[in-house]
Amino acid sequence: MKKIKILIPVYNDWQSVFKLIENINSQVSTLNDEFSLIIINDSSTENRPVLSTDLGSLKSILFINMKENRGHARCNASGLKYINEKEDFDYVIPMDGDGEDRPEELNLLIEKIKAYPDVVVTANRVKRSEGLIFKFCYLAHKYLTVIFTGQTIKYGNYTCLPKSVVNEMVNEPATWSSFSGSLAKIAKDRESVPSQRGIRYFGPSKMSFINLLKHSLSIIAVFKRTLLIRSVLFLISYLFLMIGKISIIKLIPVIGVIIMMLSVVVLSKRENMKEFNDSLENIESIDRIK
Repeated sequence: MKKIKILIPVYNDWQSVFKLIENINSQVSTLNDEFSLIIINDSSTENRPVLSTDLGSLKSILFINMKENRGHARCNASGLKYINEKEDFDYVIPMDGDGEDRPEELNLLIEKIKAYPDVVVTANRVKRSEGLIFKFCYLAHKYLTVIFTGQTIKYGNYTCLPKSVVNEMVNEPATWSSFSGSLAKIAKDRESVPSQRGIRYFGPSKMSFINLLKHSLSIIAVFKRTLLIRSVLFLISYLFLMIGKISIIKLIPVIGVIIMMLSVVVLSKRENMKEFNDSLENIESIDRIK
């Protein structure tokens, strides 16, 4: 029997998180491993309701309340660090708290780690539930990542991480800025299961175009050396081909690449290992519900 910690960040969306907890409890009831929940409360401004449902399939439920709101990526990073240092575990499964990471797919992850116990398993998105505009923007994000880094990243936070990989991630500065980018850098050997992106349990998505752009550039920033090499090669080749044909319109791709390079340089400063190492000092209190 393996000890599996499910890591869930939350900011105010308690209605969704509580429904997710109930659904996880239901889904793991037929599985033979020990499941516990670690919920990172990213300094929510709304009070947490009382959790009254019987959750007999879960070994324990821990709410870790943070002093300052530091965002989704750093919430995940802090949770990984806490689990690695304070908990006895074999695997960690990070999940979004809004229902878009479907608990109905937990059994797929567990089946795969039985076959590949020492390898990261990712839930690769094969179908999304968002609107057409978001799907287009997400597709652009994927292609930008491939073009400028050479990395094909089809997954988000929803993964199953062996203990050895968690230990590597908490010692990698990129984890403080981008979970999926850090994982792509660390774990070259990965297995996957197909995942259908779920519909949010309650309320609209918090992933705006600006947040998606920041998310994309944060991943690219993990591979900034590759980005800089490919960008310089592109600029040299493009300007060589445009000799004698330069116009303001034809300079737009050049300006776009330069802006991207500068943005990535700025975002790469988020990979702050000192802040990451000190992240558990941001814990205000811990509530063990079960």
